[in-house]
Amino acid sequence: MPTEIVFETHSWSEDNDRGIATGWLPGRLSPRGRALAAELGQRRRDDGIAAVFTSDLRRAAETADIAFSGTPIPVLHDWRLRECNYGHRNGMPAAELHEHRNRYLDEPYPGGESWRQAVHRVGRFLDDLPLLWAHQRILVIGHVATRWTLDHRINGVRLEDLINADFAWREGWEYRIADPRDRQDGTLPAQTSAG
Repeated sequence: MPTEIVFETHSWSEDNDRGIATGWLPGRLSPRGRALAAELGQRRRDDGIAAVFTSDLRRAAETADIAFSGTPIPVLHDWRLRECNYGHRNGMPAAELHEHRNRYLDEPYPGGESWRQAVHRVGRFLDDLPLLWAHQRILVIGHVATRWTLDHRINGVRLEDLINADFAWREGWEYRIADPRDRQDGTLPAQTSAG
């Protein structure tokens, strides 16, 4: 049985309402976001989830806390699941920040990181996942960089294609990773995800 990863974005934040690219700033859920987080919990509490991994940024951690409060499902915070660090541009208007996003595929944002560096960071989380969670179904709550890493590392989607695509929200994405111990070369094998 492969390790199953369900990915959900953090719920709607006050910065989303204002059109701000929060980046590595903590952010806070809006009233709408808190309601969406509760709906996430209703969708996923009985979905066979063994553990929830969330970015440690406030908006993602708050999403997990609301969704899984009162359940026995462990919620684990991991800084590697953070959004891309926009550096000096954290907190600027999202439309302005993302207008030239492809420029920062390999070039870091001033004082921050590139999208490729962010995907590499999140990828280290994926590398560690089978150590304790192989053959289980886990939920990951994160950001654009988190989802791009899953699409890139598991489904083989090129970052050059992801950076130019619009982020279309939906109620979860599902991915499957075969156990690397089942492979002779020790690499992290991917299996096709089920949307």
